[in-house]
Amino acid sequence: MILDYALLKFIWACLILVLLIGFAVSGGFDLGVGALLPFIGKNDNERRLILNSIGPTWEGNQVWFITAGGAIFAAWPLMYAAAFSSFYIALLLILVSLILRPPGLDYRGKLPSSRWRSTWDHCLFLSGFVPAFLFGVAIGNLFSGLSFHYDDTLLPHTTGHFFSLVNPYTLLCGVVSSSALLLQGALFLQLKNHNPIYHRAKKAAHTLGYVFSVSFMLAWYWTIFKTEGYHVLAMPAADQSFTPLNKLVIKGLGLWFFQYDLYPLGFLAPIGCLLATALALTFSAYDRTVTALFSNSLAIGAALLTAAFTLFPFILPSSSNPNQSLTIWDAASSPLTLSWMLGATIILLPIVLGYTLWVYRVMRGKVQDTALTQSESY
Repeated sequence: MILDYALLKFIWACLILVLLIGFAVSGGFDLGVGALLPFIGKNDNERRLILNSIGPTWEGNQVWFITAGGAIFAAWPLMYAAAFSSFYIALLLILVSLILRPPGLDYRGKLPSSRWRSTWDHCLFLSGFVPAFLFGVAIGNLFSGLSFHYDDTLLPHTTGHFFSLVNPYTLLCGVVSSSALLLQGALFLQLKNHNPIYHRAKKAAHTLGYVFSVSFMLAWYWTIFKTEGYHVLAMPAADQSFTPLNKLVIKGLGLWFFQYDLYPLGFLAPIGCLLATALALTFSAYDRTVTALFSNSLAIGAALLTAAFTLFPFILPSSSNPNQSLTIWDAASSPLTLSWMLGATIILLPIVLGYTLWVYRVMRGKVQDTALTQSESY
């Protein structure tokens, strides 16, 4: 093995964060557009234009989501098993809502009935808003801790239920994620459409930008100063292979501030998120839509980086037994698995990134009314 085991674990933590940012940025186009469809599109013609904005690219954007899920399964198998047990109903709701999108896009234009199309429009709204909101609720629960523990055979046992995942703090985190992704969708519609959709998307972007900025600041403050955090007091060396049962973790208010106290440069992440959002709104106001979309993508990346930095090294804290919380050091796969995966990622990730950029370059430009034929539009 060329790389040290501890270094491999850290590299994979960074790679998974990159994959999640890739999904949030590209998938935000689809989730945001779907959630905004009933509000920005005032008639069937406008809604067909809105859906045509994401029509050529939405399927490719799912690659980031699938790849991130596969990477978590292979790199952090213990986290994958415990998280799916804890978030079972929430993940099922996300899956069902995402399943609504393909038939919504494919079947909406099959019948001229306004009731038929309105039904699919509502399905597309759910397919956009529900995942965008629940992703934030899930991240909020990472900071609150999940009710799970392990037995001697490392079998996870979940003691919580779906409604234990929902509280004012996690709902606030849901507002943060949904407003960020809807803002991404609004800026994408501003980029791809003419008036009147352009004007409505621009107005929606500014409203969503303010909601995101305020909710992000509130969530960060609540996390750091009002939420009980976790801190590792003792554990085996990071370059060893061991179980999550052999460490000592304390829990208490203010412990999520530990990383910022240790590495003050971490403050650049939340500050950068707010600055990038402000730039996105400024560029949007001056009709610099490409730059606005790029700035908001940076804001989304900075928001996820803030969450990852605050949590580090935890990836799944346990409120039932803090000592059995999962970290990047004790939830990882074997050195051989991580090494082979890293080799495959070095080859395949640039291909996915290159394909994504190529598709958006080919499909650049605004959607035209002339494309609205029965066979060419949604």
